[in-house]
Amino acid sequence: MAEKKIELQEIDPVEIFGVNDRFITRLGNYFPKLKIVARGNCISLKGSSKDIAEFSKAIDALIAKRYKKRNLSIDDVDSIFEKQQENEKPALNSLGGNLEMTPDGLVGYSNKNDNNSDIIVYGNDGKVVRARTKNQKKLVAEYYKHDLIFALGPAGTGKTYTAIALAVRALKNREVKKLILTRPAVEAGEKLGFLPGDLKDKLDPYLQPLYDALMDMIPPQKLKLLMEEGTIQIAPLAYMRGRTLESAFVILDEAQNTNIGQLKMFLTRMGNNAKFIVTGDASQVDLPNREDSGLVKGINILKGIKGIAFINFTKEDIVRHPLVSKIVKAFDEEGEE
Repeated sequence: MAEKKIELQEIDPVEIFGVNDRFITRLGNYFPKLKIVARGNCISLKGSSKDIAEFSKAIDALIAKRYKKRNLSIDDVDSIFEKQQENEKPALNSLGGNLEMTPDGLVGYSNKNDNNSDIIVYGNDGKVVRARTKNQKKLVAEYYKHDLIFALGPAGTGKTYTAIALAVRALKNREVKKLILTRPAVEAGEKLGFLPGDLKDKLDPYLQPLYDALMDMIPPQKLKLLMEEGTIQIAPLAYMRGRTLESAFVILDEAQNTNIGQLKMFLTRMGNNAKFIVTGDASQVDLPNREDSGLVKGINILKGIKGIAFINFTKEDIVRHPLVSKIVKAFDEEGEE
């Protein structure tokens, strides 16, 4: 039986131990035979030399992760063991199958045998939100390299859903202070006429797809609270004018329905420590004059700027009903003719 003490230096122990020792407890679940006591800035270990050595490596990896990002999460703890899970598939029964909410109430935990490398966030009722296609995975990878990303492609490819999942994770991990979702309030071919209710009631129909995605990932009561306090904001594009969006994750959806001036206005809202994702489908312009769309024009203007990523989703990325990809293909072929 070996013993060891690990002393944390130049870092707040709470950032590594977690609130109420959540991170250390999670680490301990991977070492059921190791006795772990965390007090002050010290971790006392008693067990086999092998377990102690592996636990020490895990703590070093967790500290290294902390230096790369503002706050750690349960996902960061689990990610340390991803390769081990894939190769050795250790039993994780001690984790149980209950939904576990973080202090901010934004994430659920599931102990299903998922390949964690593609998981973006855990949603309501333990739902796993993952990058499922080649370009969804590329969007996740580019998020770590660029502060501005254009995600373009046909309906059903998960552009907006993946972007919102990344935004929810960033908010949960306290990488940003606000999550802002916006889209132009443009009628999709129908004249809606007079809508009853206050301003919110009139605008909500345009923004409903964004609500739908959020409600998959955040408990309804928590979502309501976050929106009331302004941590999550969903608003028409016109409401972005004059703002400077700092420490925020901002998504512009349906960008094909912006003109070049609106797109410029949106992009120049970017403040310090901000992440912007623009999604759009150039084949579904709802403006009275399709030539007014600023999306393709804006991309051509920005292509030479370092620090901006462009991801082109294709029919192969469609993740809706199997008929959707066939429908998109048929319309594309008709358009070419």
